Formats: sequence, C-alpha cells, structure tokens
Amino acid sequence: MVQGRYEKTDRGTPQGGNLSPLLSNIMLNELDRELERRGLRFVRYADDCVIAVGSEASAKRVMNSITGWIERKLGLKVNAEKTRIMRPESLKYLGFGFYRDTREEEWKCKPHKDSVDRFRRRLKELTDRSWSMPFAVRVQRLNWIIRGWINYFASGSMKRAMRDTDAHLRTRLRVIIWKQWKVPKKRQWGLQKLGVGRDLARQTSHMGDHYQWVVTKTCVVRAISKEKLSKAGLVSCYDYYLERHALKLY
Repeated sequence: MVQGRYEKTDRGTPQGGNLSPLLSNIMLNELDRELERRGLRFVRYADDCVIAVGSEASAKRVMNSITGWIERKLGLKVNAEKTRIMRPESLKYLGFGFYRDTREEEWKCKPHKDSVDRFRRRLKELTDRSWSMPFAVRVQRLNWIIRGWINYFASGSMKRAMRDTDAHLRTRLRVIIWKQWKVPKKRQWGLQKLGVGRDLARQTSHMGDHYQWVVTKTCVVRAISKEKLSKAGLVSCYDYYLERHALKLY
C-alpha cells in the first residue's frame, strides 16, 4: 500500500503466507550446508535458526562469521535486533523454553511461560460463564484446543503446568454448571443425580451464587468430579499430556 492506495507487487511473498516457509527453506538450504560443513550444532525452522556453541567467545565469533556469510553469499539482510547471544534458559524458540535437568545433566525443553499463559487465556475465554452455549459444544471446543496445544508441545516437560491447568479448568466448568442450574430446586436435583445425599444437596443448593466458594469448598467438588467431567467428554490436560509425551519419547 502506497499513500493509502494498493499497488501491484511482482516481488516477494506476503509475511506469514503459505509460501513463506517453503521459500525460506529453499533459500536457506545453502546455510544448512555451510553450518554442517563447519561442524556446528544448529536447528532451523524457516528463517528462525539457533546455533549452539560452548562459550560466549565462540558465540560472538560464530555470529559475526555467519552473519557476514549470509549477507555476502546469499544477499540477505540479517535482522540485528533479533540476532543475539543468550544462554539456553533465556531462549524462546518456536514457543519452547529450555532448562537444565540437574539429575540427568542435560538440557531439556518445555513450553515457554508465554505459551502456557496464552493456552490458559484461551481456555479461560471458552469457559466464560457469561458466554451461553450448550455444555457439550463447550466441551468439544475445549477438547480441540487441548489436543492441538498438547500435541504440539508433547515432547516438552510440563506435568505441573498441566496438573494446575486441569484443576483450574474443572473449577471454571463447575461454576458454569452451578450457574446453569440457577435455582435451589434445580441445584438440589443436580447434586442428588450426581450422587450427593438429599440433606446435603438441599443445604448446598441454598448457598446462593457465591460461585467460586461453592464450587471449591462444598460437595460440588465431589459431585462434579474429574471422572464425571471425563464421562461428559472432557479431555484431561494432564492425562492427555502423559499419553502423548510417552508416545513422543517412544
């Protein structure tokens, strides 16, 4: 767009377009060969590349050398702001972060904190109690997000993150169900149907709309349990992660 008007472009490809990664791979294939020739350890996805070396001095030398090679041999301009030297624990690459496993004396990957936060925000959006939709539809949409996200990050270590996410997600779903039941009569009926005794169900049903307290401090936790939500079709973040992580390791 030039001065507010569209002009035809016969060079380049749109940023984020389908062809962009393919063209990057074609263009940077020679970079892969050069890095292999130098015996460097690296990983590259499209135009995002990480080169691993043993010291800061080596990193500075390699960065200057490779930057010069790319600009001289390939005719590309290296983004100086995005090209930097850092330790693995500060690195964010394709949504992953990295940490040192002191027991096994090796570096391992995990979803970066920013990636986990975005995942939880998406689940929070889908469990907004003011957003009215059939419970089965809500569960289906949650499952799409959960499966897709975990399948991508399954190779990483995230047991605690998934356990905490599971607990928070179940709490939000209990709030939704408690709100949908609306009146004490319906709430008592729902609790009894889920196995709560009549007297306790009646007492709990009159505790009003203190949603967070009711769904975390009363028999609602036991009534709308993990097992009950699983029967309703909800995928457990923690269980699904364990399943996919084991397959990735295998």
